[in-house]
Amino acid sequence: MITVLSGCAVVTMDAGRTEYRSGHLVVDGARVVAVGSGPAPFSLRTVHNIDASGCVLTPGLINTHQHLYQWLTRGQATDAGLFDWLQQLYPTWAKLDDELVHSASLGALSWLARTGCTTTTDHHYVFPKTGGDPLGATIEAAREVGLRFHPTRGSMDLGQRDGGLPPDDIVEDLDTILSRTEDAIATHHDPTPGAMVRMGVAPCSPFSVSPELLIEAARLARKYGVLLHTHLAETLDEDEYCREHFNCSPVEYLERLGWLGDDVWLAHTIHLDDEDLKKLGSTRTGVAHCPSSNARLGAGIARVRDLRDAGARVGLGVDGSASNEAGSLLEEVRQAVLFARSTGGPQAMSVRDALELATIGGAEVLGRADELGSVEPGKLADVALWRIDDLPHAGIADPVAALVLGSPPPLELLLVNGRTVVEHDRLVTVEQAAVTRQVVAARNKLRSRQG
Repeated sequence: MITVLSGCAVVTMDAGRTEYRSGHLVVDGARVVAVGSGPAPFSLRTVHNIDASGCVLTPGLINTHQHLYQWLTRGQATDAGLFDWLQQLYPTWAKLDDELVHSASLGALSWLARTGCTTTTDHHYVFPKTGGDPLGATIEAAREVGLRFHPTRGSMDLGQRDGGLPPDDIVEDLDTILSRTEDAIATHHDPTPGAMVRMGVAPCSPFSVSPELLIEAARLARKYGVLLHTHLAETLDEDEYCREHFNCSPVEYLERLGWLGDDVWLAHTIHLDDEDLKKLGSTRTGVAHCPSSNARLGAGIARVRDLRDAGARVGLGVDGSASNEAGSLLEEVRQAVLFARSTGGPQAMSVRDALELATIGGAEVLGRADELGSVEPGKLADVALWRIDDLPHAGIADPVAALVLGSPPPLELLLVNGRTVVEHDRLVTVEQAAVTRQVVAARNKLRSRQG
């Protein structure tokens, strides 16, 4: 099926950052075949013509950091910092199983789709001994919703008895982690062009994993050519932990263990000095900027402009639903602008810079800028069409300003791999009301396990 959208503003995010005040898009199967100004320049048969007037077309948004399972524990520990927040929630997460994680993932992924996300990561690192296959549950949920998915097999091997933060009953031993991570790559990773699922390897954080795990995880990931991911420099507590235990900053710690490079991306990276910035930039290490979660936990504001200027690849992340109850990727674009300007002034980040983080920036972080992140012929047809002729947006001259700074607009259409996932601001792959009921039932079941 060939689909033609016409009459909308088009923000391509191509190398020249080309935009059209009124343009068209032609999609054939899973690929973009044409984009440009005015109507489609040739007559097509057997087409699905969409009048996109009153809308702005962008690349689909890319979420570079998420914890889907946390959708069931939103609204808890609302006034806690990261370490206290984790200690309050770990006992609840220890009661999870694959059925509950599937329900949580359906909820989180459905709302990501409704807020313009076409590709998302997930960092799942909690594996209760009787929890079944929660990683597989997230992958199945992404297939049902229809999003392109980059899950990571997370891990923790440093429990409280070893000086770590997690309870001992939710950590795994090193051999188990490496074996199950290798199995996950063999089972789920698709390295071919256009892949809908690609795996990553993701030990959780410096305060929940051993140096041995970080070293062996990097060796395993590089053996199979998959990406590495972890949390880093999120809080001052973490900085103090690294200086006390390793006599260095979190960035220096990862550098020692071979964890900087263009096959690595790090969540948060808030507490950096100038030397840390240089290290991340010179190695082209990726960063997932999570402004709402960082504010919710009182962690601080990442130096995004400085990171980009230094050469680091930067994308946006929603982060876990228990530290960002909204779970909206589009809202992170607006927050990125406001946070940058609150510390760096009005020139610190433009609306187009922020949209870039959520599109081609995210594609660069995930190593897929050749396929995703911009609207260009030959790229995958992952696009979002936003309605901006309604009351909250009508009269805003710049369509990008309307999208980024205005109220979240209705999502007229979301295509992933050329397939319709959202139409007229409604999910078409899953029934939202049914997902809502499933989430509530799963939340109640999890609460009943807490006693």
